[in-house]
Amino acid sequence: MMQIRGEPLHGGRVVVVGAGRSGIAAARLAAAAGADVLLLERNPAVLDEATTELLLTESIYCRTGEHGEPQFRGADLVVLSPGIPPQIIRRQLPGERTPPLYSELELAWWFVDRPVIAVTGTNGKTTTVGLIYQMLEYAGISAFAGGNIGPPLSEYVLQEVGAQVLVLEVSSFQMLCTETFRPDVGVLLNVSPNHLDYHGNLEEYFEAKMALFRRQEPSDLAVLPQGMRTRLQDHPDIRARREYFKDLGRFDCPALLGGHNRANMEAAFAACRPFGVPEETARRAVRDFRPQAHRLQILGEKNGVLFVDDSKGTTLEAQQAALHSFDRPVLLLAGGRLKGGDPGIQAGLIRSRVKAAAVFGECRDVLRRAWQESTRVFSQEDMEGALHRLMSLAGPGDVVLFAPGTSSFDQYADYRERGEAFQGLVNRIGDGRDRRWAMDEGR
Repeated sequence: MMQIRGEPLHGGRVVVVGAGRSGIAAARLAAAAGADVLLLERNPAVLDEATTELLLTESIYCRTGEHGEPQFRGADLVVLSPGIPPQIIRRQLPGERTPPLYSELELAWWFVDRPVIAVTGTNGKTTTVGLIYQMLEYAGISAFAGGNIGPPLSEYVLQEVGAQVLVLEVSSFQMLCTETFRPDVGVLLNVSPNHLDYHGNLEEYFEAKMALFRRQEPSDLAVLPQGMRTRLQDHPDIRARREYFKDLGRFDCPALLGGHNRANMEAAFAACRPFGVPEETARRAVRDFRPQAHRLQILGEKNGVLFVDDSKGTTLEAQQAALHSFDRPVLLLAGGRLKGGDPGIQAGLIRSRVKAAAVFGECRDVLRRAWQESTRVFSQEDMEGALHRLMSLAGPGDVVLFAPGTSSFDQYADYRERGEAFQGLVNRIGDGRDRRWAMDEGR
């Protein structure tokens, strides 16, 4: 393991909470910097015996099960994995000599000596990070892409090989416990209701996003959405040079649908321009770009019906953007656990663009009541039943759009499992294995 110089940590005691990928990376980084590290994880199934033994070889001690004040006594600092509410951990800290709380992002930032582009927002972060990464690479600039999705920043610090520019997806969770993190370029894509069970209200969520810009200086760059200009132009947290973006129609990617994605291409180019990326290079990178799975992913056509998987679209705003991406009749498949907001705001859009909707899962009754005056709505307990109802209406020229607008946690482990379930059902349509999914070739 490489040796990391970390004067603030050397000889100190660090407690890391959460043994996911970010937590393990943070623990390894702290240990490499010379700290005495304790890794806490409530769920024993997360840490298997082999992983625990491997961490012990790096002098990282693991403790599973419930934790409380005794585990935090004597700690010099506590590092939280993304998604763990700081207020819960603060209640467990000792009353005397209370250690500070930091995110894994903040910890890793102490060891970074490369320019950073950081992207935040409710929707489109992962795609935009991918676009920025590809533009830089096409321009001959070596880059690292990670953060909230993919390898955490601590893993980059532990690598032997560096990159010229670091491109990070940053969540509101990560920004809550940062003190010094300062990106050279900060990108805000959008803000809509999300994670309100964690943040409490939309204003708190918005301010968590704005923390990305709080420590930027006038020499840095803030890339901001034109649609939020009125709200952002006098915001006290933004002292960096500002550049507002919108869809100018100059980028095109066959694999990315919709005006919101074209706007994200503009945001990506604005972030890359300070590093000398020419516009023609950016255009070429965008043309060749392929998004990650379950993000308005085109699955193909069967008998003239297009199938699209947007399982990653877990907010109503993401659902709205997906519906705006098509100029053909939409058969909408939606449902799951509502994360906030009123689905009734989609009623006009549903009326104008959706031929029929099928809803399933925990919030199906809420969706049905919100949309039943705007289009034909089928309500089913599960995805398979809902999709079957839509297929009874599907004809050439239609698009079956899985845009749930909700989280997956009522019936699935995550959006990936939900998207894979949808793709598995689509694969069965018309293949002869199940008469229920046979499509009428003569329709």
